[in-house]
Amino acid sequence: MKRIFLFVVALFSLNFLSAQTAKDSVQLRNFYDLSLLDGQSYEWLDALSNEIGPRLSGSIGAAKAVQWAKEELEAIGLDKVWLQPVMVPKWERGAPEEAFVEGVDTKIDVPVCALGGSIATSASGITAEVIEVQGLDDLAKYGEDQIKGKIVFYNRPMQADLIQTFNAYGGCVDQRYSGAKEASKYGAVGVIVRSMNLRMDDLPHTGAMSYGDLPNDQRIPAAAISTNGAALLSKMLKKDAKTQFYLKMNCKNYEEDVPSFNVIGEITGSEKPNEFMVVGGHLDSWDLGDGSHDDGAGVVQSMEVLRLMKAANYKPKHSIRVVLFMNEENGLRGGTEYAKVAKEEGEKHVFALESDAGGFTPRGFSFDADAANFAQVQSWIPLFKPYLIHYFELGGSGADVGPLKEEGTVLAGLRPDSQRYFDHHHASNDTFDAVNKRELELGAATMTSLVYLFDTYGVKPDIPNHKTLKK
Repeated sequence: MKRIFLFVVALFSLNFLSAQTAKDSVQLRNFYDLSLLDGQSYEWLDALSNEIGPRLSGSIGAAKAVQWAKEELEAIGLDKVWLQPVMVPKWERGAPEEAFVEGVDTKIDVPVCALGGSIATSASGITAEVIEVQGLDDLAKYGEDQIKGKIVFYNRPMQADLIQTFNAYGGCVDQRYSGAKEASKYGAVGVIVRSMNLRMDDLPHTGAMSYGDLPNDQRIPAAAISTNGAALLSKMLKKDAKTQFYLKMNCKNYEEDVPSFNVIGEITGSEKPNEFMVVGGHLDSWDLGDGSHDDGAGVVQSMEVLRLMKAANYKPKHSIRVVLFMNEENGLRGGTEYAKVAKEEGEKHVFALESDAGGFTPRGFSFDADAANFAQVQSWIPLFKPYLIHYFELGGSGADVGPLKEEGTVLAGLRPDSQRYFDHHHASNDTFDAVNKRELELGAATMTSLVYLFDTYGVKPDIPNHKTLKK
C-alpha cells in the first residue's frame, strides 16, 4: 500500500511539474511575442537618442532624460513612479580637442578626445616629446629621468584573442583610469592613452579617469587617441625618439556636485509587496555619441520589462521596480544612493538584474548567486533554448546593482553578444543607427522572462555557512 501511495505522489508531482513547465513556456512565448510584434523599446530608444541625445551627468541632456523617463513610465500605468535625488559630479568637455604629431619635416593631425575628469591644458596647449609604454608597470622601469617633462603614451592594446571582450577591456583599462595619476609622479606633463577598441579606426574613445588624492597642482591632462592614431604615433617614435606631440584641451571639472535624480517605477507585488526585484540600466551617457548602446539600450529594455508585464496582464508576486540610475559613467552615484536609501528604509531586495552591455543579440546572463539559486537558474535553461539563449554562468552582474549585494540577494547581468560592443563604447559612433531593432527587442523579452521566473519561484533561502559562488 505504501509503495502504491508513493507512486501516486511521484506521478502527481511529475504531472504538476510538467504542467508548470508548460505554463512557464507559454508565458515566455507571450513575452517574446509582445516584444517582437508590439514592442516599445526601439521607439523609446529613438526618442532618448535622437530627441535628447548625450546625457553626461549634470548636463542639460541628463536633466531632460530624467523628465522624459518619468513621463514615459507614468504613461505605462505603473503603481508608483518617482524621482530619487542624487548629487553627481559635473565635468564638461568644452571646445573640440586638437592634437598633432610633429617629426622631422612632418606634421600630422591625429584624433584625440579628453578623458572624463581630465583637467584642461593651458590655453595654448602643450608640446612635448613622447615616451611610449605598455602599461602602468613600465613607468618604474623608465623612471623620472626618462619621463620628466614628457607626455606618456600608453599603448597597450586590448587582447584580441580573448573571446570575452569585456575581459580584454578589463585587461588594459587601468592605463586609462589611473594613467595620469601614476605618470604625474614621475614628472610627466600629460598622458595619451590608446583607445579601448578592438578594431583599427579613427575614433577616439573617452571614459572615466581619476587623479585619486593627487593635489591639484600635480594633475596633468589626459586624452585618448584613436587606434589608428596610436599606430601612427608608435611608428613615428620608432623612427625618431624625439618626435613631439601637441595637445590642446578645454575641459572643465566643477568643484561642487550638482543635483540630479534616479528615475524609479514600480508594480506593487500581489503577495510579497515588501520584497523587491529590480531591473535597471544607467540613464547617463558619455557626450561624444548619443549613448544608444551605453546605456540607452539598457534603459529602454528595463522599462520594457514592466511594460511587457502590464501588457501580458501578469500580476507579479513581488514588487518589481525599474530603476534608471544616474551617473554610472563617472561616479556610480545613482547605484550607491539607491542602495543606501533602500538600506535606510529597511527594504528587502531579493533580486536585481542590470542591462549595461549594449543592445546586441542576447546570449544569456551572468550571476552573482549562491549554489542553490544558481542551480535553480540552470533548471530554467530548457525554457530559454527556443530563443537561442544558452549562456548562464557565474561571473558578476552590473556596476549599478552591485551595491545591493547582501546575503541571500541574487544579482544578474544581461549578456549580449559583445564582439562589436567596443567598436562603439564611449565613442562618437555610439548612436541610434548602430542598434538593431530586433536584437534590442529580444533582449527586453529575455530580461522579462528571467524576472518572471524569479518572481514565480522566488529566491532560494540561504544555505547556512554557504558562501556566494563567484567565478
